[in-house]
Amino acid sequence: AAARRAAGLPEQARQGLLADIPVALPALTRAIKLQEKASKVGFDWNDARLVLAKIREECDEVEEALDRGDKAHVASEIGDVLFAVANLARHAKTDAESALRQTNAKFERRFRHIEERLAAQGKVLGAATLQEMDALWDEAKTLESVG
Repeated sequence: AAARRAAGLPEQARQGLLADIPVALPALTRAIKLQEKASKVGFDWNDARLVLAKIREECDEVEEALDRGDKAHVASEIGDVLFAVANLARHAKTDAESALRQTNAKFERRFRHIEERLAAQGKVLGAATLQEMDALWDEAKTLESVG
């Protein structure tokens, strides 16, 4: 009976609105395409601040899953956070891939600074404390903001 009812529906309704978004896309790109498509039929927030609130809610859920020690639930909740962050980038009209590439490059620059400063002190990464590396990270941040 369900098949007969579905047969009378337009192709899009039978397959689903999101069916044509390739699963093989990079996850971040696919998340944004899913969100864009859903937005076209009104399933969307109208304010980026609401997306920020959702991110905070999802982060709280990650914390709860961590407290329970449920690895599968932690992974699921982290996925929800990433999906919500992709949605924020879309709402802010920011290219999420480009923003993440820039942050990756920034992380590499700052980490390289840590390596170079430790080497200048005659230390290796594995022998440095987290506090030492954090201080050098902060130093790199300061140098970037000044330079």
